Amino acid sequence: MNFEPTEMQQQITQVIRDFGKTHMQPHVLEWDETQTFPVQLFKQLGELGLMGVLVPEQYGGSGLGYLEYVTVISEVAKICGAIGLSVAAHNSLCTGHILQFGSEEQKQRYLPKLANAEWIGAWGLTEPNTGSDAMNMKCVAHKDGDEWVINGTKSWITHGKSGDVAVVIVRTGNVRDSHGMTAFVVERGTPGFSGGKKENKLGMRASETAEMIFDNCRIPAANMLGHEGEGFIQSMKVLDGGRISIAALSLGIAKGAYEAALKYAQERHQFDKPIASFQGISFKLADMATEIMAAELLTMQAADGKTRGAKVTQQAAMAKYYASEVAVRTANEAVQIFGGYGYTKDFPVEKFYRDAKLCTIGEGTSEIQKLVIAREALK
Repeated sequence: MNFEPTEMQQQITQVIRDFGKTHMQPHVLEWDETQTFPVQLFKQLGELGLMGVLVPEQYGGSGLGYLEYVTVISEVAKICGAIGLSVAAHNSLCTGHILQFGSEEQKQRYLPKLANAEWIGAWGLTEPNTGSDAMNMKCVAHKDGDEWVINGTKSWITHGKSGDVAVVIVRTGNVRDSHGMTAFVVERGTPGFSGGKKENKLGMRASETAEMIFDNCRIPAANMLGHEGEGFIQSMKVLDGGRISIAALSLGIAKGAYEAALKYAQERHQFDKPIASFQGISFKLADMATEIMAAELLTMQAADGKTRGAKVTQQAAMAKYYASEVAVRTANEAVQIFGGYGYTKDFPVEKFYRDAKLCTIGEGTSEIQKLVIAREALK
């Protein structure tokens, strides 16, 4: 496999770096401290084609593959992990679910608005009492004539308050029945659908995380994605792509932290020498660089398989598991290299440190990834 960056990937990288210098870097700290979800920024990213990366051109998207998608997420995350997280959730979860399982009418209705970020997307699987135990969900829907009525709460939802449209997986059958859940599209403004508590988070603070509340929310039967009872199975397939997203997000955070530490280690002098010349620092940099390269290869392998239409459940879980743990270790060592300065907001590594941890939790914890990897290996 040849994973040398293509001309398209190089163009994407340059576009994001140029855009980031002007529109992102000057505001990253402000967004983080005020927990501002910069909706207008995502409209601009939509104009660049970065909010519909995988959406075919016939639906207004960029029509690119997962290798290019990994480049998009990782490059954005090098500047700000929170923005990278929101771009990833919009692309791979809400938009990705409709792209994979929507009818032609649903694709034509929703994908163009999602691809250009006229609408921001949300995706609702997690609930307050479920987390990794998704089949124990309490959010339910029952059929009433030509409508479905949804009741319950979804939690930890990216864009739960500000999203314009959400794909929601709810229980329509028995608890713990993998065929007892169904996916629906719910538009903001639908009576009975509202945003709830916004979480006050350690990191990723510019990416909105909030509850979605459904109180006798009536939606047309035409808003069902696929058939009744397919929601959980669909979600597991969507999460294969989502885990590649989080691997790419982790990779970008790790690279951002590493590059900042590398630069600082060459500029910072102690005992009349740059600290990079001391073995204690240079060995940290060596470990960081090696682990980042390994994480990138795993991520690109999964992305390549996904682009080719291969089953990537194990590869995506491996990439997500390893890359997220590498992001945490790299950010931790970057703070250590910066010393006391790394503990302040005057330098970027403290934010990489806070942002990285979520990557080991969201879209399946590291422990869940190990279960997936082991299950696939033991088949």
